Amino acid sequence: MTNDSSYKDKKVITIGVVRDLTGLSERQIRYYEERRLIFPERSPGGSRKYSFADVELLVEIANKIEDGVQTHEIRKEMLRREKAQNQNDVRRKMIQGQLNAQFGLRKGPSSK
Repeated sequence: MTNDSSYKDKKVITIGVVRDLTGLSERQIRYYEERRLIFPERSPGGSRKYSFADVELLVEIANKIEDGVQTHEIRKEMLRREKAQNQNDVRRKMIQGQLNAQFGLRKGPSSK
């Protein structure tokens, strides 16, 4: 995780708080982790830590499950979205590199 990441991505929320925010049981949350739909970090003591983005994702997953979507289908969709995002990132970097080369710049506007 980078230093300039959003507060939504910081893994600071305990499973009990996630349970309260989502209405899911701890068992459901752990099951989604087992199915590789959610990836909490572990504290030095072994406690799971979630982000606000994880909470939003869990609500999305629960809604899909309620609509009858299987976990393996959700995982496939997540992988497709991740692949598309990675491709968009590569395109953006390529375009930025072309612009930098065209205008004789060494660094992109977001580089430090």
